[in-house]
Amino acid sequence: MVTPDIYFKCLSDATRLRCMVLLYGEGELCVCELTYALQLSQPKISRHLAQLRQCGLLDDRRQGQWVYYKVNADLPAWSREVLSVVAKQLTKSGLYDEDHSRLQSMKDRPGVTSCCG
Repeated sequence: MVTPDIYFKCLSDATRLRCMVLLYGEGELCVCELTYALQLSQPKISRHLAQLRQCGLLDDRRQGQWVYYKVNADLPAWSREVLSVVAKQLTKSGLYDEDHSRLQSMKDRPGVTSCCG
């Protein structure tokens, strides 16, 4: 169960917060998409995603060799509401516009062609 202390501790890291905002807005993303959007190494992104999953904030699924992540649908209502407000305000502020723009400009995104190479 996600408790407030675990929830806020997990989101206190900028990389994890950026991942959550992108995942909240996009629904589901492959590790390669997050790596591209955030311009960070795959091991670093994977480590942060693993922490978010361990905290109960994310679900993952494998499709072949790729791993896709999405916000856990079973999060408590209060935590989904907090995430919604935070994501909307950060989007409105333009703070993470570059992350979103890079993601949108990524060629060969999953669902269009093969992912990650």
